[in-house]
Amino acid sequence: MNFIEELTWRGMIHQMMPGTEELLDKEQVAAYVGFDPTADSLHIGHLCSIMILRHFQRCGHKPIALVGGATGMIGDPSGKSQERNLLSEVALQHNVECIKKQLSKFLDFDSDASNHAELVNNYDWMKDMTFLEFSRDIGKHITVNYMMAKDSVKKRLSGESRDGLSFTEFTYQLLQGYDFLHLHKEKNCRLQMGGADQWGNITTGAELIRRITGQECFALTCPLITKSDGTKFGKTEGGNIWLNPEYTSPYKFYQFWLNVSDEDAERYIKIFTNIEKDECMQLIEEHKAAPHLRLLQKRLAKDVTIMVHSKEDYESALEASNILFGNNQESERNIKDINENMLLTVFEGVPQFHFPRTLLSENIEVAEFLTEKCNIFFSKSEARKMIQGGGVMINKEKWYDHHRSFTEDDLIDNRYIVMQRGKKNYYLLIAD
Repeated sequence: MNFIEELTWRGMIHQMMPGTEELLDKEQVAAYVGFDPTADSLHIGHLCSIMILRHFQRCGHKPIALVGGATGMIGDPSGKSQERNLLSEVALQHNVECIKKQLSKFLDFDSDASNHAELVNNYDWMKDMTFLEFSRDIGKHITVNYMMAKDSVKKRLSGESRDGLSFTEFTYQLLQGYDFLHLHKEKNCRLQMGGADQWGNITTGAELIRRITGQECFALTCPLITKSDGTKFGKTEGGNIWLNPEYTSPYKFYQFWLNVSDEDAERYIKIFTNIEKDECMQLIEEHKAAPHLRLLQKRLAKDVTIMVHSKEDYESALEASNILFGNNQESERNIKDINENMLLTVFEGVPQFHFPRTLLSENIEVAEFLTEKCNIFFSKSEARKMIQGGGVMINKEKWYDHHRSFTEDDLIDNRYIVMQRGKKNYYLLIAD
């Protein structure tokens, strides 16, 4: 596989230094991508960079994942309007360990192949370096004029930020440049890759290597991913979509990809999966012929969920989705099999109504129950009318009889009742 051709058809190249493709065609190359450990989990905003390393390894080259335990203490000004809060060494070390574990799901670190992936932490080579050593050995090779010309610096100094730019953050590009120099010397790393906002920092590293060693190194960036409506990719009303299942459940993760627009699905299926070109193009054509089937979204959600979590997590998310939102008799039979954790995950954020369990033995008509005990309807007449018209579903079953009562047998996991009013309004009734 040709790495540049692979990234090109996938739409994953933003900028590339001349000579990069020629180098990759000539020999096996070591390249690195840096990850900032400001949290103890990566999120899907990191996935494009991760996939670049994954494709790089698939094409026979050697990927290096750098976790910035040292530079994370500084904060990168690129694309930011404010300086970051600095983390303690203990917090950073915890974050580094968590990120290492996540990256190991995408890259082969353990094989005997010559292109097995490596994980490095720049804290290891920066922790013992003094300020005087850095100024003497590194700082003298890059002029302030060169550093000031970077867009990330100019934007912060042009009035876009009230606080300006601290010396700490100003030095960030030089520290990142030193990472590139160190990896070039120690691991023959010839290429640094990253997001489009990292172009200035990456080229500073290549220039530092040229001035100190006289050797040529290269840079490649991927585009910053956005949604078709121009909003930020990976952000929802609830915040980031994390790779850690404790922060974003596999079900919510699966649903995020399942619900992307047709236009976004066509781009994302190329960027975030390993599907080969011919199959990918065929999927896109099949989707265009029958967009209502949402073939792209379903395949995208499946492949990314399995890659980030597991096949079992995907199958559980798919089953829960089919049971809770499917329109068939299978949904009615199987909804009782959903456990509490999955149910609460699926219905997080929907209105919840608690009621005393003793009410289940009082033979209260459902119309009265949903009006006076749970306040879902304004009046019993409104409830009766909607129930008789087939607009109310209890545990995925339509109830037409407004005289019918809830019993212990209606409880899911011995505590919950899923009530649906119309097509989209869900409620969770909880017996206490």
